[in-house]
Amino acid sequence: MNTGEKPIGPKSGQDLGRLTSLIGSIHPTFERRRRLRQCLIRAGAENLPDYELLQVMLFTSNPHADVESLVGELLDRFGSLAEVMSAETDALAAAGLSLPAIAGVKFVREVALRFMRAELHARPVVGSWDKLIEYCNAQIAYSSVEQFHILFLDRKNALIKDERQQRGTVNHTPVYTREVIKRALELGASALILVHNHPSGDPSPSAADITVTQDIIKAAASLQILVHDHLIIGRGGHVSLRDRGLILSEVKDAGSSTSASSRHTALNEYTSID
Repeated sequence: MNTGEKPIGPKSGQDLGRLTSLIGSIHPTFERRRRLRQCLIRAGAENLPDYELLQVMLFTSNPHADVESLVGELLDRFGSLAEVMSAETDALAAAGLSLPAIAGVKFVREVALRFMRAELHARPVVGSWDKLIEYCNAQIAYSSVEQFHILFLDRKNALIKDERQQRGTVNHTPVYTREVIKRALELGASALILVHNHPSGDPSPSAADITVTQDIIKAAASLQILVHDHLIIGRGGHVSLRDRGLILSEVKDAGSSTSASSRHTALNEYTSID
């Protein structure tokens, strides 16, 4: 009897075999990812090791990617989860990450930084030093080039804004005192914390670090702006120039004797000479 169905020939059989093999390889991967999601939600993300957290992040942004082998390559290449999350876009692309995966890395990192920054907005930074160090480490400790950041604080020492003023090379970043003071005036800051990283990992201050700190302190003092500290961040630790006794002058009651009109005048003067 002719049923109208075509017999399965050699080619059709081969295709069916490949499909069966593919389904067989997908199922364990699907089950593993399902278990990882459940563990993350039920047991808490803190109980997942770094490589599993990275897997969850990558297969969430690209469900069809072979993230298990990719994660191993990423950790071998960069050294740690923190360094993967801090890597530049070009470096991530060179490591094999797709555009959606790179976007996922950047998204997760920025959410974490904003969460940490929110705590610094809510309370005096000088009273939350451990959280400040954690934030600075997350922000720049693993950067491959030097970055100079300024934390602008209000009269209660709460964070107004964290801004990167300069991005330099592996061992140098230019710092312009005039630009630091001009921006402090624009934001109405009463105090500053200077922060930069040493990509070498050694946070020991250089002669140039000390000199530029004193230059900024002197310029800020004339406008009743206090420089609390200059933090140098390395991969294995940090150095506070204040703790080292290298910040020798400060302004008492910063901002208390400087009126809004005098700050406005000072800002205009800084703007006019640029």
